[in-house]
Amino acid sequence: MKSSTVIIIGAGQAGLAMSRHLTCRSVDHVLLERGEVANSWRTERWDSLRLLTPNWQSRLPGYAYAGPDPDGYRTMPETVDFLSGYAAQISAPVETGTTVLDVQQTETGYFVRTDRGDWQCCCLVIASGACNIASKPRAAADLTGVNSITPMDYRNPDQLERGGVLIVGASATGVQLAREIQRSGRQVTLAVGEHVRVPRTYRGRDIEYWMDITGIHTTGLNEVDDIGRVRDLPSMQLIGTPERQSIDLNALQSEGVRVAGRVMDAAGSKVRFSGALANICMLADLKMNRLLSTVDAWIDQYGYTACGPREARAAPTALPAEPLLEADLKADGIRTVLWATGYKPDYSWLSVPVLDRKGRLRHTGGVVDAPGMYVLGLPFLRKRNSTLIDGVGEDARVLSDHLYSHLNAAAAAA
Repeated sequence: MKSSTVIIIGAGQAGLAMSRHLTCRSVDHVLLERGEVANSWRTERWDSLRLLTPNWQSRLPGYAYAGPDPDGYRTMPETVDFLSGYAAQISAPVETGTTVLDVQQTETGYFVRTDRGDWQCCCLVIASGACNIASKPRAAADLTGVNSITPMDYRNPDQLERGGVLIVGASATGVQLAREIQRSGRQVTLAVGEHVRVPRTYRGRDIEYWMDITGIHTTGLNEVDDIGRVRDLPSMQLIGTPERQSIDLNALQSEGVRVAGRVMDAAGSKVRFSGALANICMLADLKMNRLLSTVDAWIDQYGYTACGPREARAAPTALPAEPLLEADLKADGIRTVLWATGYKPDYSWLSVPVLDRKGRLRHTGGVVDAPGMYVLGLPFLRKRNSTLIDGVGEDARVLSDHLYSHLNAAAAAA
């Protein structure tokens, strides 16, 4: 059996950031990675995907973008190269091709069983990500007669059958794939639930710039009223393109995409949609305008001049003249349903009692409810930007401090 003071599960941005901080403290550690460095970016994304954040916002401890296009958006191969370069620079001790099969608690730490041998450690850091499994609603199991896929299955429109496509979910993934598939010549119907509408740019700057400089991205746990709701918020309707285009329901409808309310239930090839689309869209418009007003107020307060003048607000979300409340997919020529309804982590390998009744890790700011166990990369772990490449470094710093103190306390008690 092999041994390490700390085992980090996952070698994406979260695991690498923690590795760098542990190296700076001379803490012995190893990263166990089921594939290669940045495996999810390599193998579980569609072909055309680009990061939603600008290149300048890819900031990790001791490492940042230094290329000629700071306002561009990385492709997936470029993202893999960026993270692989970081792993090489910090000499991260990664064991690639190593799948964790089981983790159990011991008197002195944790026992980790993998397909390449067993390990023991004093501390365990779970950095395997928040998007391991595509999440589908119960209605998906009741739908028959169509090809049902998730974004983790999808690569490009050529793999889809000819015919219409129903995309369920209108966050970043749903709207991006709706545009791409509609442009391939397939009629797309987009089922819209709660969503976050924002412009790509405002007053001459990327919306991510404003969320960064105004401090919105670094909003902390103690600054929100309902952390559970905030952690469940969908991703913003954004797309990364060289032209810095905005994407929303109005843009999609102008290209021929049909919109409907969220999927309520399904039976056979029939689907029933919510009649609350108007209210959902009105709320998204209201929140967008509130965000932009917050930016305006910040600019005025600080006399900020490195930006353009105030901009007129975008037109309210257009609604179909007749809401689509039900559809027979087979009769309507819809051959594929793509469930863009979110993701969830996979803890099937974790045999330590730290999960709640919904299968989520019990933690406080990344400190898991088990001695010496930590987690990184989950939504709003400590701050609003905890899932971003740009935010995980600070989370890793704070948690590495806690981990170091835990090791020292354990050594003193021995």
